[in-house]
Amino acid sequence: MIRLAVVSGKGGTGKTMVAAALADISGMPQVLADCDVDAANLEFLFHPRRLTTEEFRGLAAARIDPERCRDCGICADHCRFGAIVRNDAWEVDALHCEGCAVCTYVCPVGAVSMKPRLCGEIYTSATDRGNLAHARLFPGSGNSGLLVTEVKKRAMRLADGADLLLADGPPGIGCPLIASISGMDAVLIVTEPGVSALHDLERLVTVCRRFGVRIFAAINRFDLAGDICARIEGYCEREEIVVAGKIPFDTSVVDAVRNGRPVTQGDSAAGDALRALKNTLFAELGLS
Repeated sequence: MIRLAVVSGKGGTGKTMVAAALADISGMPQVLADCDVDAANLEFLFHPRRLTTEEFRGLAAARIDPERCRDCGICADHCRFGAIVRNDAWEVDALHCEGCAVCTYVCPVGAVSMKPRLCGEIYTSATDRGNLAHARLFPGSGNSGLLVTEVKKRAMRLADGADLLLADGPPGIGCPLIASISGMDAVLIVTEPGVSALHDLERLVTVCRRFGVRIFAAINRFDLAGDICARIEGYCEREEIVVAGKIPFDTSVVDAVRNGRPVTQGDSAAGDALRALKNTLFAELGLS
């Protein structure tokens, strides 16, 4: 099984659009994973039928036992995040707690402990294009990298008989991205002809190189700035990165997203370009 992650150096490049198109036209047994847990959108294009729902408990938060607390306030004095507040008794505002556990060390009577907090939910679902592992991170919650790892674990459990694991990864180069590309065979970086996008592409390639994955690129809306598109192609040539495809600006993409479907489910210039991209990419990966 080939494990492929579709990623981007910045948000708004069309990464999920490309991932959904590849999933729509792959033509092979596959399992899907939406690793962009901070803004999971793949489900909106495939209308999944929920199979399982699990709680995700990530970063621990402090909790004060009112029976043991002696009302000294030492924990509040040492909390640099202002998470310990006084109401009828000393309490922890979990939204502000950063999980540093300093309060547990300074409490003279051991009234403060760390408890895992509910940070989100993990789902497995069925779609017309294969099973999907996805998740939702609750607002204000952290540890999205850990949640991405859990999503990938669920995807692997669903991968029996699949020839392709296709993951829609997060933008950027942070912990969620690292969790997404770890253990993958290849990444497809979706970029666009902009100065900031080129800069972020370079940073993302530097990170991906450290994980030994094969790197491919796709340039979305390539015809909006020919000079910068040429710079991106020149960079990829110097780095020996195959540009698997270039997708033109096409309002059909917006129409498809608004109607909750991959753009490849209709006739359009962008759809044709994505089909050509898929053929080039899959040939490079040895997928029939």
